[in-house]
Amino acid sequence: MLPRSHILACALALCSLAAACASAPPPAKAPLTQQRPLSALMTAAAYPNADSVTLFVTMQQLLASHREREGYDYFGRLAASQPQRAPLLLALQATMQARLAPQVFLPRRVAWVEDAIRKLDAEAAAEPERGRFLRGIVLAELPARFGKAQQAIDDLQASLVQPALGPFGLERGMYRGLAAAYHTLGDEPRSRAMLARAGLQSLNDADQPRVAGDLSVSADGGFRFGMKRLVREADGVYVAEGYDFANLVFFVSPQMVVAVDAGTTEETTREAVAALRRITTAPIKYVILTHGHWDHVGGLKALREPGTVVIASAGFPDQLAHDRAYHPPFRYFFGSGTMNLDVRPERLLSAPETLSPGGLELRIIPAPSGETSDALFVQDPAHGLLVVGDAFMPYAGAPFVAEGSPEGFLSAIDAVIQLQPRRLIHGHPPLTALFTIQAMPGLRDALRALYARALDDARTARPLADVLHDDFLPASLRDAPGAVQPFLVTRDTFVQRLYAVHAGYWQSNGDGLDAFTRAEWASALDQLGGGGEQPFARAAHDLEARGDAALALRIAELGLQRHRASAALARERAHALATLREVYAQTNPFRFIVYSEFAGRGLNPVASTIDASTK
Repeated sequence: MLPRSHILACALALCSLAAACASAPPPAKAPLTQQRPLSALMTAAAYPNADSVTLFVTMQQLLASHREREGYDYFGRLAASQPQRAPLLLALQATMQARLAPQVFLPRRVAWVEDAIRKLDAEAAAEPERGRFLRGIVLAELPARFGKAQQAIDDLQASLVQPALGPFGLERGMYRGLAAAYHTLGDEPRSRAMLARAGLQSLNDADQPRVAGDLSVSADGGFRFGMKRLVREADGVYVAEGYDFANLVFFVSPQMVVAVDAGTTEETTREAVAALRRITTAPIKYVILTHGHWDHVGGLKALREPGTVVIASAGFPDQLAHDRAYHPPFRYFFGSGTMNLDVRPERLLSAPETLSPGGLELRIIPAPSGETSDALFVQDPAHGLLVVGDAFMPYAGAPFVAEGSPEGFLSAIDAVIQLQPRRLIHGHPPLTALFTIQAMPGLRDALRALYARALDDARTARPLADVLHDDFLPASLRDAPGAVQPFLVTRDTFVQRLYAVHAGYWQSNGDGLDAFTRAEWASALDQLGGGGEQPFARAAHDLEARGDAALALRIAELGLQRHRASAALARERAHALATLREVYAQTNPFRFIVYSEFAGRGLNPVASTIDASTK
């Protein structure tokens, strides 16, 4: 007799197959380009021990890439093969199922949606915190005929008071869902109020991405990873998040404050200090700068008080001189505030020192880093905390600057493992959420395998695009689920930085021998298409619909090189940019920022009703 788990797996498989044959819309056209990191996410999310963050990000990427039907089949297969977590996997399938409903044959559509609701109900019963969030987001979008708007409101209001379910927080998505549900009930004042809290102006703006996370961006305000809040990490230890691009850390005793990093602009750092002053009036006696990047030093004047001593690495002056010589091409990273890079530390360290002021004991450690050569770690042994700045920034240096070190990244992992802290505090909130001390051994093994493989490729001038398209996932990640997300957000840029350091500018297939401007490529494609804007517009539209948004953007922009007045091409460009912003909001904030600036479209901050000042 077959074991019960095998019988359940077979039954789930048969049910999924029957449902697909009876009702599911036909598969969409396959993309022409490789969908990284989605392809790797789908491999890693299928591991039996995959964590919920990997599963949720995979779901989001499938939705953003218009691959709902593929996602429906994928999560159905996983549910059949992994019955121990079938309720969650079927709930993820149900999110795809609800989105596919308009494509289902009309007489079968109601049954199709009701089947999705049953799956969501099962997960909400099994895991209420996670399940009610998922159910609320999906039910909020259903037409009034299903009578689920009030259930969506109840679920989402309950979810708002629970801890964030993702590294960016998800309040924007919840407020948007509440706005949609109230709209369905005809309560327009509450719908507009929730929409305003979500930082949105419309439920139906096709050129504004469907972003559930709390990140925001604008030309004036710059980019913020989440809402403003002062997070209490331990007794007397606070992290100011969301005031600007980077974090500030405050170690507080009755006699004094030691600040780590100085924020991006004087205006935003002044806001963070004002939040601190609601907790303590003690003077800021020391400021320790983890490295000399713009977003960690630009607001120093707002921290300086009479007698404040600024401490940095011995390599800090050279790093800062490098930064002053470079002018970032994108305004949306840092905004238009007052950023002062004329920083002169009172003390420069070349060896570890212990700082013991006013009841605090902090070790300041010159350290390796993947981003810059002047890194300092700050260790708080009493609480098991280690502040690491941007040593693990996944871009291995700013992507548009000649800096960064894959070797330094690997050495930094070894350094933190040797120090054995309880918790790592990074220079940006998502890094703290993903690059945990628990993930470091698995990340070390995976990146070492990637480094060895990519270095061999670089030394033989193998084309970089081919190396990236290998979509390499080390086998070691199967036993390190917590390292999957940090590895995937690092992988491509780690390889690109390694190539910038170790490879030449000609590649074995001839790439690099010739350089053509976009105008030249546009002229050649215009010849191929026979002239006129329509071939460009049609190709861009079709490519975006099948999930090739990056290629669609390139085609639309090349078309606009030749046909600058084309309204059709401008629409296709805007639509492709909206899709790309949605795709990368959860997986690559830097690309989200660049695409937002290309679009000329910001994303307003979320306005929470919850007091997050001392979470």
